[in-house]
Amino acid sequence: MSQDLTKQWLAEIKALKQQLTEQQRDHDNAWESAQKWRQLYNTEAEQRRTDTHLFQQAIASLKAEIHKLKGIEGGILGDGKATTAIQQEIQQIESVEELQAKLIAVTKERDRLLQALKTEQESHAQTRKSLTTALGDAIDSLARERTGGEKK
Repeated sequence: MSQDLTKQWLAEIKALKQQLTEQQRDHDNAWESAQKWRQLYNTEAEQRRTDTHLFQQAIASLKAEIHKLKGIEGGILGDGKATTAIQQEIQQIESVEELQAKLIAVTKERDRLLQALKTEQESHAQTRKSLTTALGDAIDSLARERTGGEKK
């Protein structure tokens, strides 16, 4: 009877060891799975942080561009009084024909100013060319004079 009892105890110990081994394996598998999920979560979180940072940079860039464009518009007109005067003039237009006439007049004035600017630029280029040529001639003349003076 004692031998049966010993066999029974040994069988139970063996079964318990088997269960303990299986539990340890399940625990290790669960831990490994948790580690994989943790890594995936961290990777996703890092990607979200990167995206957020990029979006914040894009928003800041767009805001700067908006401010720049607003500044350019303000800079072209010079001051608020000119803008107000233009807005009042536009508000006084009562018909499409008046608006068309005003647009034609503004377009003609713009074309006239562009032509005047082009003429001024051409005149400036010609003056620069003439001055450069005169300066070159003066330098050549001075060089000849120095060379002639050294020979004597």
